[in-house]
Amino acid sequence: MTFIKRIIPTLLVIILISACATPLKTKLKDFKKEGAYRIAFYNVENLFDLEDAPDKADEEFTPTGKKEWTADRYQKKLDNLAKVFQEMGYPPIIGVCEVENAKVLEDLINKTSLKDYGYKYAHQESPDFRGIDVGMLYMSSLFSVEATNITRIDFPKEIVEDYTTRDILHVKGTFRGKEKMHFFINHWPSRRGGLEASEPKRVYVATQLRKETMKIFKEDPKANIIITGDFNDEPDNNSLLYTLNAKPTSEKITASELYNCSSALDKLGKGTYNYRGNWNMLDQFIVSSALLDGSCSLSATDAAIFSEEWLNYNDKKYGPTPSRTYGGPNYYGGFSDHYPVYLDLRVR
Repeated sequence: MTFIKRIIPTLLVIILISACATPLKTKLKDFKKEGAYRIAFYNVENLFDLEDAPDKADEEFTPTGKKEWTADRYQKKLDNLAKVFQEMGYPPIIGVCEVENAKVLEDLINKTSLKDYGYKYAHQESPDFRGIDVGMLYMSSLFSVEATNITRIDFPKEIVEDYTTRDILHVKGTFRGKEKMHFFINHWPSRRGGLEASEPKRVYVATQLRKETMKIFKEDPKANIIITGDFNDEPDNNSLLYTLNAKPTSEKITASELYNCSSALDKLGKGTYNYRGNWNMLDQFIVSSALLDGSCSLSATDAAIFSEEWLNYNDKKYGPTPSRTYGGPNYYGGFSDHYPVYLDLRVR
């Protein structure tokens, strides 16, 4: 009896722990059951490896640099990002920006909780002076890549001289073995120097993206196009609303046009980036009309912001704000200075 009395509490503890523990794979969103597939985008804020690239301005993100970017801090950053994607339900398509190179994408999908889900990545090195690029993670069981291309942004001298920025990444493939899809991942020039002064750079990038989408529409008026990224402009700014001609989804849907699934959020005053108390809707989703008018077997919803409380810190002046990895030279160990965004493609 004494032995039984001793063993029973231990067994109860084991049972309780087992009941509360949720295997990672049960977090995977049951897409088929729910009839929707999630597409995500995240500006992951300075995901650098530990090496000093001689031709890039990445010196501060090294173990001996100003930010003391150590292996432990790097791994914590990877684990933080993986946690975000886990809680989003492991989206089968994830666009990212502010990644240094292919190595950090390899580490993200192979050295974190993402490793069990068959993610691969699409990436090409861009000429950005800091060395940050865009990329796309995808579940190879749901998406097969047919082609990966870039649009190189070479600014005319009348807009800006000696300035390099991120390429636009275009990934073409087949989703679910059925739908032909085009994904464009973006990270447009920042607002450094002021919104108006920097606007011509983003308008120029929008012009180049518009040209690429028009080429696709010329070949296939019902093409399925999803454009996402950190545009450093909002849905009603010139670059997006007029140059790219990405209309609000509230307007009449016309064939071979683009529609901004983030416009409704912007009108509500929502945003993904808190600039001194002002929420800017910088991270967005734009889709072609085929994903809204019934031409495709999948239908795009309006975009949403993933803004769980655990992603925040409480700024004394500006309130809940995305918890970043660094604030200047100070290490905080957070996630990113942006919220991630997503939209769901519902099966018709």
